[in-house]
Amino acid sequence: MRVSRLYVEAPLNAGGRIELDEEAGHYVRTVLRLKTGDPIVLFNGVGGEYACRFSEVSRKNVRVEIARFVDRDVESPLTVSLGLGISRGDRMDWAVQKAVELGVAELTPLMTERCVTKLNDAKRLQRWQHWQHIVQHAAEQTGRTRVPALGDITEFAVWIDRPQGLRVFLDPYAELSLADLQPADNRITLLSGPEGGFSDVERQLAKAAGFVPVRMGPRILRTETAVLSALTAVQSLWGDFR
Repeated sequence: MRVSRLYVEAPLNAGGRIELDEEAGHYVRTVLRLKTGDPIVLFNGVGGEYACRFSEVSRKNVRVEIARFVDRDVESPLTVSLGLGISRGDRMDWAVQKAVELGVAELTPLMTERCVTKLNDAKRLQRWQHWQHIVQHAAEQTGRTRVPALGDITEFAVWIDRPQGLRVFLDPYAELSLADLQPADNRITLLSGPEGGFSDVERQLAKAAGFVPVRMGPRILRTETAVLSALTAVQSLWGDFR
């Protein structure tokens, strides 16, 4: 039987006990439909995981007994950061989820000139929280023991000078491919635009900041497909798909 995994923001110690918060408890009762005595794996994103068992699952309380620590590490040797232009609705959700599945270490949603989605302060917080839940659930489902960092929603021009390592932006009109490059320190930053791509000004800013334009084959890809393809390619070339 497959044992469910759950991310918790709490210290975990073998032999200890914790009580899940209301949101996690609701998820255990109504979504996973687990009961007292059932096993569960908990992790808090700092490495490894814990084999546990429910000591109580009731409408009022969900309590867990922590049995032992399991030293697991499924992180890629390639540290991948992703600057992702915000796209509409499910496209962005899908891209965030798949980025976590494909081993991204850090992801920052970017407001670019051609973003169709416009966010005020309240909407920004709401969307960030929504994407944070997607990141956590994707880490749970894929067996990761570290939760990728989700940066604040950031303006393109503010973010562009921050990245480190090999810097690459996806450009269907570029001459180079990823196979023409090589990260020097096992670190790469990918930059991918929204539905309409990057403006000419943003392309120049990216190049001035040291980003190399690369193409993902001869066809123009949708934004969510481009992200998936690029992450798969870098893991195949330099990460844990080799």
